[in-house]
Amino acid sequence: MKNNRNIGILYALSLFQGMVFYGPIATLYRQAAGISILQITIIESISLALCVGLELPMGILADKIGYRKTMIGCCFLYFISKIIFWKAAGFSGFLAERVLLAIVCAGLSGCDVSLLYLSCSEGKSQRVFGIYTNFGTLGLLFASVVYSTAVKDSFRFAGFLTVVSYGISALLALGLRDVPRRGEARAGSTAEFRDLLLKLLTDRRFFAALIGIAFFSETHQMITVFLNQLQYVKSGISPSAMGYIYFLITLAGLVGVFSAGITDKAGVRRIAALLYAGAVGSCILLAFTDNAVLSILGILILRVSFSLFVPLQTEIQNREVTTANRATALSINALLMESVGVFTSLVFGAVSDVSLSGAMLFGAGLCASGYLMFGGWLKKRNEQGIPGRSRAGGRNES
Repeated sequence: MKNNRNIGILYALSLFQGMVFYGPIATLYRQAAGISILQITIIESISLALCVGLELPMGILADKIGYRKTMIGCCFLYFISKIIFWKAAGFSGFLAERVLLAIVCAGLSGCDVSLLYLSCSEGKSQRVFGIYTNFGTLGLLFASVVYSTAVKDSFRFAGFLTVVSYGISALLALGLRDVPRRGEARAGSTAEFRDLLLKLLTDRRFFAALIGIAFFSETHQMITVFLNQLQYVKSGISPSAMGYIYFLITLAGLVGVFSAGITDKAGVRRIAALLYAGAVGSCILLAFTDNAVLSILGILILRVSFSLFVPLQTEIQNREVTTANRATALSINALLMESVGVFTSLVFGAVSDVSLSGAMLFGAGLCASGYLMFGGWLKKRNEQGIPGRSRAGGRNES
């Protein structure tokens, strides 16, 4: 049954949590506070490793206490993490923020999309996922305009404004309502987590598909959140101009709302091939250019490709869930993908410290490998028949 109240509140949460006012200069913000790009990626890897360790308890907790309570708790912790980020100085401060963020990400993993999925009418989820993602993009657009026109080089003020937006989102979460789950089970357990994990491990093709998704996701995350600013500096773009570029790149992310329609017309396998190819091509372009226009174009292509991919892969993951404890099942998927992220983040950091071009080429290799794994699973599933909309065809965090 459709729950418009939940859908509306989740859209609002996505909007306000998208208002990361320091987003255009996230890497420069950290560097100004005394940490290097390698330290940034070490912190990211530690955070992802903690997410992996917390997936089991947080996934089970979400299924036991309900998605509403989990969402409320995580939104308030999210708010606190932004306060820490605002005041952070040096490695320890930013590490503390990311440790808290790991708890939030593990808690929200599968919880927000589960609540959204169960609040939708049957067959409408991919479209709703696209709109949900786009509200986050709208938040980023608003934040980038404010940064460019009012904040400019006041890095700490940008951090403060982000605290305000996340405080509002925490209050909004109080209005969420739990919804009945489809199926018989009411609460997850360690035994069920183990059984679902073993099921994933024995399904080698889907296991590989999730790694392929993770390769695409981590490449997008590292390049569009952290390495893009280094690429802009390399191309002679000033920090004050980065806010306008961030607006353009964020605006391009709104194409995610068209994911369902494009998938219906082109088919899952064809659109997946195009999106992965776009990611590979953009990384190669970024590796071999120091031209400002081409650098912006490369980031733009990567952003568009991933924005169209997010609703598709979210729909596919949800359709593969066969248990009523949806958050637990999706948390297992996230556990695997975050484990991949621990490795890729460290490699991106180490390589970029030596050569930014080398880091971009590493991203190209990841996306090419990712398609071989994801595409191989799609081919097999197409032979078996993927039900519903899919048959016809997490982390914007700074």
